[in-house]
Amino acid sequence: MSVAYVLLVIVVVTLLMAVKVVPQQSAYIMERLGRFHGVLQPGISFIIPFFDRIAYKHSLKEKALDIPEQICITKDNVQVRMDGVIFIQVIDPQKASYGINDYNFAVSQLAQTTMRSEIGKLDLDRTFEERMTINRAVVQAIDEAAISWGVKVLRYEIKNITPPQSVLVAMEKQMQAERERRAVILQSDGEKQAAINLAEGQKQKVVLESEGLRARQINEAEGEAAALLSVAEATAQSIRLVAGAINTEGGMDAVQLKVAENLVEQFGKLAKTNNTLILPANFADMGSLIASAMSVVKSESNKK
Repeated sequence: MSVAYVLLVIVVVTLLMAVKVVPQQSAYIMERLGRFHGVLQPGISFIIPFFDRIAYKHSLKEKALDIPEQICITKDNVQVRMDGVIFIQVIDPQKASYGINDYNFAVSQLAQTTMRSEIGKLDLDRTFEERMTINRAVVQAIDEAAISWGVKVLRYEIKNITPPQSVLVAMEKQMQAERERRAVILQSDGEKQAAINLAEGQKQKVVLESEGLRARQINEAEGEAAALLSVAEATAQSIRLVAGAINTEGGMDAVQLKVAENLVEQFGKLAKTNNTLILPANFADMGSLIASAMSVVKSESNKK
């Protein structure tokens, strides 16, 4: 009875040792009698107990490795402290098992040395601007070496760049000076634009005033011309009316009366303004004077 129980236990243990369940995104390296025999894929696999064994287990997921902080020297001999993170993935489990002893350690060390080399090619100011260039250079250098390790380097990212305190103080002063310079430039640009706007406003004001003056002068000239034309037309109309009235019956008698009145009025004005008054010899004969004036009027009328 005890022998049967022992045999049953041995059979169960043997079956358990023969069945291997590989998780998703994993790969198991199987060795037979100490030599590589195959890679077990995700799912259920069977091995020969006591002859086969699982030598290595690899995760095929993307893995992030922290790159420790280190001191790097820039091209202009400034020491900076830098660290980063690198993302890798096992693509060939066999090479990852037999190509290198510890690919995680190898990738980390190669990333550090490559980062020191790339920082040594740049000045301090450019190290902050060339992050993407440094990242690509590190990925390319490690990826070339990691081909034989069965590992693919996906990307590398610099986390921190820490210059010395003295350099930080100098950079702060430089940034302060740059901000002050920009403020002065902005202020001068504002003053320049204000002066331009003021001059443009003055120019437009002068133009508008001159246009207004020109329009006013034109309007005044047009008004004066219209007034002169109206006066001329009224004078012409009055002359036509007077001429028409003279040609009617009794018109000449009215003209004689008007001439006599004007003659007497003008001599009266002369007597008021001057102490000495020279009179024509025939002034007493008013009728002859009026007749002389009327002869002039008639001769002018005949000419017309």
